[in-house]
Amino acid sequence: MKYPIALLLFFFAQSSSSLLAQNKDLKITNTKRVSNIGTNNFYRGNKTPLEPLGFIKLPIGSIRPNGWILKYLQLQRDGLTGHLGEISAWLDKNNNAWYSGNGKGDHGWEEVPYWLKGYGDLGYILKDEKIIAETKLWLDKVFESQRHDGYFGPAVLPSDNDSSTIPDLWPNMLMLWCMQSYYEFSHDARVIPFMTSYFKWEMSVPESKLLKTYWENSRGGDNLYSVYWLYNHTGEKWLLELAEKIHRCTANWSEPNNLPNWHNVNIAQCFREPATYFMQTKDSASLKATYHDFDLVRSLYGQVPGGMFGADENARKGYDDPRQAVETCGMVEQMSSDELLMGITGDPAWADNCEDVAFNTYPAAVMPDFRSLRYLTAPNMVVSDRKDHSPGIQNKGPFLMMNPFSSRCCQHNHAQGWPYYAEHLWMATPDNGIADMLYNSCEVTAKVGKGKGSIVRVKQRTDYPFDDHIKIEISIARPTMFPLYLRIPGWCEGASISINGKPIEMHAEPDSYLRIENKWKQGDRIELKLPMQLSLRTWAKNKNSVSLDYGPLTFSLKIKEAYREMDGRQSVASDSKWQPGVDQTKWPSYEIFPASMWNYGLCLNKEPLSEQFQIVKRPWPANDYPFSQDAVPLLIKAKGKIIPQWMLDKYGLCGLLPKSPVLVNTQEEEIELIPMGAARLRISSFPVVE
Repeated sequence: MKYPIALLLFFFAQSSSSLLAQNKDLKITNTKRVSNIGTNNFYRGNKTPLEPLGFIKLPIGSIRPNGWILKYLQLQRDGLTGHLGEISAWLDKNNNAWYSGNGKGDHGWEEVPYWLKGYGDLGYILKDEKIIAETKLWLDKVFESQRHDGYFGPAVLPSDNDSSTIPDLWPNMLMLWCMQSYYEFSHDARVIPFMTSYFKWEMSVPESKLLKTYWENSRGGDNLYSVYWLYNHTGEKWLLELAEKIHRCTANWSEPNNLPNWHNVNIAQCFREPATYFMQTKDSASLKATYHDFDLVRSLYGQVPGGMFGADENARKGYDDPRQAVETCGMVEQMSSDELLMGITGDPAWADNCEDVAFNTYPAAVMPDFRSLRYLTAPNMVVSDRKDHSPGIQNKGPFLMMNPFSSRCCQHNHAQGWPYYAEHLWMATPDNGIADMLYNSCEVTAKVGKGKGSIVRVKQRTDYPFDDHIKIEISIARPTMFPLYLRIPGWCEGASISINGKPIEMHAEPDSYLRIENKWKQGDRIELKLPMQLSLRTWAKNKNSVSLDYGPLTFSLKIKEAYREMDGRQSVASDSKWQPGVDQTKWPSYEIFPASMWNYGLCLNKEPLSEQFQIVKRPWPANDYPFSQDAVPLLIKAKGKIIPQWMLDKYGLCGLLPKSPVLVNTQEEEIELIPMGAARLRISSFPVVE
């Protein structure tokens, strides 16, 4: 990912068509960045003196998902996310410090707010009254827990009068995000004074005691973001002083060639802190630090497909093979970081990475019915069982199986992944327009245009990323002039558009936006085509292995998967707990074993990729769920050879990659590749065979 030059505009040449000549209101520009000069009249961006945002998040409820993303949200509601309150002991209301109303109880740390972040937003998006009511029950108790000095949540102090010990503020950072979403949805008048009182309490805490423990020190950027959120609502200047204080007390994520720690979730979540602080300082060095952190971990441990990096707990020297995994927590935090950075920087590359994780890495971490998940998932993963695979993976324990009862962080934190993604499909722009950021079927309602503006409803239909066509239809009461932006992904050459059935002749650069300014009227239609081509990436730092891409999708070997169902409570991480009486039969756990050969290398030659690989398109699945082996609408036929010496290693993991090219005497065979996200067992980084 390249560094931006502090949100400057780069305009490319534009060409005209007959439609442009006929319609003097229509202006189309290809730009690398959206101008952040200007103030959106309808949606809350950054107040001065903060740096203006490139894109502004629309309020929850503005976007109604359809297609496969709606299916995913429904699966979450009907599966683990929607029912975790009946399963997890950490969400048991009895003697829960988050539910007691006074902060006292025998349990209450990150689990409740981790889950509530995604659970509440899921309810707001789906307009699910049961979820909304349950979320409010929890939040009412959080409001009730606020003390006279402003602190809220679990009380770990010896007494209310003893200020010698400061509680761990990490869980509170999460709960603040729950409150922000709740306010966005409900406009509950309690939220603003609640957060104001809490931040005044933080102002009173000496810096020598603030954010000193591991998690809160690493993750202070989440606290910082909430301070800016409140400042944008109240404009109280002391909040900027608090922001400076929190930044000083947070781990330094701006080190030149190092990170404060190498924990995978911390990296995925905390690397954005310098860019968050950039909004206040406007120092390009802070912005550059976030890009540098992203690049650093990927240059060392991310020479793999899927948008992530190898850190099965922590990134470790010598453990950079694609069999090294990442936590489900790390995946959803990376997606969240990408979504926030889309707004802060305006850089389309963050949307590209978000899609990379969302399409290629995250789906395989969860069972298709969303009733169990696993702690760790790797690009090359040929067994998913309950065995202890340490030190091949860092921690001792059963961290590879699909289990709804284990690994309490991911068990709860997974909930934010798809709801946050769905909330960022479209965003508002500083010039009173809207931007199509993450392509998916949906309907968005937003206010646009000059003066008092107009309400526009945009319906988008697409099977992206499995198809390259995006159809957009405008519904608006009166013709209104406003800009509509379309993101052109970095992988896409030759993007094209038509308006009302008439093609527009112009060149759209990859890694940019098309800005279409027009007096839009009822029934106007846009068709965007993002041509997908086969491409091959060579991972020189990882034994010259290769990965095959088709547009935003990376493809993996189709390995026949044999599932062994079991009671997950019999094989869990040591800190796992569940509620008594839970019906395990409703929440099965699975070990997954390969029932076909997996140790193939790819046969490559000098011919064009289109002649070496055959793309096969299949009907769209009737249930709108494309991330399973049987239903996936795309597959690729390729040639491969078995590599006999490439086997499971002594830890029971996929053996380390042999260095390519690999000389073998085995027969060339036809093999099938499927999208990486649909492969719960997979080889995604292939050796090349000769």
